[in-house]
Amino acid sequence: MDASAIKAGAILGEHPRVGLIGSGSWATAIAKMLLCNVRHLNWHVRNPKNVDTFRLTGRNPSYLSSIQFDTAKITFSTDVNEVVQNSDVIFLVVPSAFVQNVMKDLKVSLADKCVISAIKGLIPETGMIIGTWLNQCMGVPIDRIGVISGPCHAEEVALERLSYLTMACQDVDLARQFAKLISCHFIKTSISDDIYGTEYSAVLKNIMAIASGIFHGLGYGDNFQAVLISNAIQEIKRFVDTVHPIPRDIKSSAYLGDLLVTCYSQFSRNRTFGTMLGKGYSVKAAQMEMLMVAEGYYATKSIKAINERYQVSMPITDCVYNIIYGKVSPVIECMLLTEQLH
Repeated sequence: MDASAIKAGAILGEHPRVGLIGSGSWATAIAKMLLCNVRHLNWHVRNPKNVDTFRLTGRNPSYLSSIQFDTAKITFSTDVNEVVQNSDVIFLVVPSAFVQNVMKDLKVSLADKCVISAIKGLIPETGMIIGTWLNQCMGVPIDRIGVISGPCHAEEVALERLSYLTMACQDVDLARQFAKLISCHFIKTSISDDIYGTEYSAVLKNIMAIASGIFHGLGYGDNFQAVLISNAIQEIKRFVDTVHPIPRDIKSSAYLGDLLVTCYSQFSRNRTFGTMLGKGYSVKAAQMEMLMVAEGYYATKSIKAINERYQVSMPITDCVYNIIYGKVSPVIECMLLTEQLH
């Protein structure tokens, strides 16, 4: 075993204490993965009533209720400080729009913790990716930050359908250790050192999925969708290569795979949101009808602001922005976009 692997093992230990912050569908799916590997899980659930129901039934009353948990292996807490204090590795799985509010009461330092983000969005107020926010605002060392990416919907995890995830960390030996925490018979993992590219790609694919949904809602068919997604991966590559220019294979599952499943899957909340817009729903009406957050709604505004600096050609992002925030008719805006695709 080389020195770096020994260091990674020393940081985590043989049986690291693991905490989970978040109780939505993706958090619940990650809890299922973790409990295949860890002896015990510290789980922060904000709603006290949900905690009581969880303890009583062994099921999340609000999300993925088909999953039965062994609550003897879980310590639930409504106090984020308690979970962080008692954990060495923390999985952060809340919508990006709410992460600052969830963490605002945190008084325990994260400086000696490992934090893994499974959030596919940006901090709306700052436009930061979660990794940058954890490092600059929460004091987590950059080489102790992990990012989960890849084509994986929570609903299929609940069904134990084979899925693949990528664990990114600048310390690749730590990435391997993080990956072991979620690997199981229905989850295959790979590792990467591209925390910036995987995060930005995960943000952008939600915007692309909204576009896919809008065109679907307008009645465009599969032939057009293929062209749209082909252009979408090129747009993602242009942006991530400009913002963080390192060698990466944009065709790998962490980038292209995640884009494909988000644009095509029946479980994709961003595609669903876009489809409603294409069918004539207002933004507010679509948001009210959906029970889950469409991260792409917030991401579109943030990426548009970030791109004011970089000036990358992003016609699909611009189209979605003009529909959501400029209140341009989807019919008109999408027709204009079709003239720019190739």
